[in-house]
Amino acid sequence: MGLKALDLSGKSSVVIGGTTGIGHAIALGLAEAGADVAPSSRRRDLVEQVAGEIRGLGRRSVACPSDVLERASLEALLAETIGAFGKVDILVNCAGRTKRAPTLDFGEQEWDTILETNLTGTLRAAQVFGRHMLGRGYGRIIHIASIASFVALYEVAAYAASKAAVASLTTSLALEWGPRGVCVNAIAPGVFPTELNRSLLEGTGRGREFLMRIPMRRFGDVKELCGAAVFLASDAASYVNGEVLVVDGGFLASGVNQ
Repeated sequence: MGLKALDLSGKSSVVIGGTTGIGHAIALGLAEAGADVAPSSRRRDLVEQVAGEIRGLGRRSVACPSDVLERASLEALLAETIGAFGKVDILVNCAGRTKRAPTLDFGEQEWDTILETNLTGTLRAAQVFGRHMLGRGYGRIIHIASIASFVALYEVAAYAASKAAVASLTTSLALEWGPRGVCVNAIAPGVFPTELNRSLLEGTGRGREFLMRIPMRRFGDVKELCGAAVFLASDAASYVNGEVLVVDGGFLASGVNQ
């Protein structure tokens, strides 16, 4: 198939949660690979800023805010993107939230909010954009799972439960939609400092434990997720469906390190 299959020229994409952290890096990575990109999140100022960055790379963009808690906003994002690009080939679901607290004292409202964003929000976006893709008989959907989809991380039970469920949702949708031309996969990032988790990692005992258990002895840079995203979004991954691609510096492979 060759390297041309990794070229996203002529493809149109939407990155939800695409204005900060992992989503921002992936939005720019898709644009650098040739795709037109609509980065979306709740804050209009950030959406417009990142859309400008994408245009600066020579790609088309759309500046339309959205909220995964509101189906109508996702439907508006789909309509505006189709209006600008004519179609949506690629959806990346990056919207997420977390909170560290002892599970015994974790409030139900906080639990519900995290699952509503990370899991139900992912489903909601997949439904809205998946219907369009299934109608065309082509699509690439990429969810953001986590190493917490597979192992426990201390005092983030709600986040871990939501991400385990995202991995399961990914395989369920792959089973249903793969026969109709829509490949559904996920990326499971390891430890990547972002605005969401930086205070939990830098200069903390938790961060030091992570570094001890990561064979590469460093945290990831969010730009290091772009290769996985471009691959899964491309025709090079035309037979990859239901995969959760781990990008973690070897964390999940780590047992005894000394």
